[in-house]
Amino acid sequence: MKTQLKKIDAISIYKSSRKKCVSLAIILLLCLFLLVVFTVGLGVMRIPPLSILKIIIAKVGGNATLLTDIPEGAVAVVWDLRLPRILTGLLAGAGLSVAGLIFQAILQNPLADPYTLGVSTGAAFGAALAILLNMMLPVMLPISLSALVFAALTLFLVLFIAERGSGLASSNLVMAGIIACAILSAGISFIKMISGENVAAIVFWLMGSLSAKGWGDVALLAPVIPPALVLAAIFSKELNILTLGARSAEMLGVNVRRTRLLYLLLGAAISAVCVSVCGVIGFVGLVVPHILRLAVSSDNRFLMPLSALLGALLLAAADCCARLLSNGEIPVGVLTTLLGGPFFVLIFVRRRTA
Repeated sequence: MKTQLKKIDAISIYKSSRKKCVSLAIILLLCLFLLVVFTVGLGVMRIPPLSILKIIIAKVGGNATLLTDIPEGAVAVVWDLRLPRILTGLLAGAGLSVAGLIFQAILQNPLADPYTLGVSTGAAFGAALAILLNMMLPVMLPISLSALVFAALTLFLVLFIAERGSGLASSNLVMAGIIACAILSAGISFIKMISGENVAAIVFWLMGSLSAKGWGDVALLAPVIPPALVLAAIFSKELNILTLGARSAEMLGVNVRRTRLLYLLLGAAISAVCVSVCGVIGFVGLVVPHILRLAVSSDNRFLMPLSALLGALLLAAADCCARLLSNGEIPVGVLTTLLGGPFFVLIFVRRRTA
């Protein structure tokens, strides 16, 4: 009888959480739509929301007649400058948030984020190296490609170090990530030292920015982020079980090694492609999962889509603020760290006092 009552309570709790999450998802989707429509129009050239909708519909549908009463300059600003930048922020914010959620669940560490395993530091090292070589040699190495290559190499290094220990246990992965981060951070410092007067270009990239992002950057993120998010959501039930611990998960029929490796690869791929395009943007992947756990539920089946939506909203909104607050344009990575640090302290204190 008690077992049946517990089962009924669990079902009612699940239904209540699902209803709350669906309502929140609808609100976030509406906020995302309003954010895109209104922030595309903000800037030195103010463009009405109706004109923005006409430009988007005309460009997507190929109906040029809708653009007859809109200046060509406004069309270029919306379609070639602002819209790809906002879409890049949406995709990167969604990816970093879900990557943070994945690493927190896999490593069973509330302080884990997309940079814990050193993959993002590897991407930063690859980008810094490409920038340096482009300045010193008569070649043009693609910065994003270099970042992705070194991110992949870092992941293999971390997995190799962890395997040489006692397997892909959480503690081994964290230690391997710390080792990789230390080595790569020293490498980045060395690159900045030898770059001399050109260090500003490397420093600016490392601060994280969505400035001057175009459709090529969207094309780099779009084939990776949405499929990875869908795949992560499909196996979120196994991720829930994995948070109980390796031994309990194996008793419940989950292949711990395969599931952990799958999520490590997904989280690393998401982190690498985001850093390769946007630079180092901190605290989005750390703060967003905590906000949703406190507000909604700790069930990863709900957290996956909600983290993607809220992360996209927060990063795109932060980039809009960074673009409008200063003529020199504050790097969005600096703004997210400045705002995310104190906010995370507030979340941590509230959890401890709750």
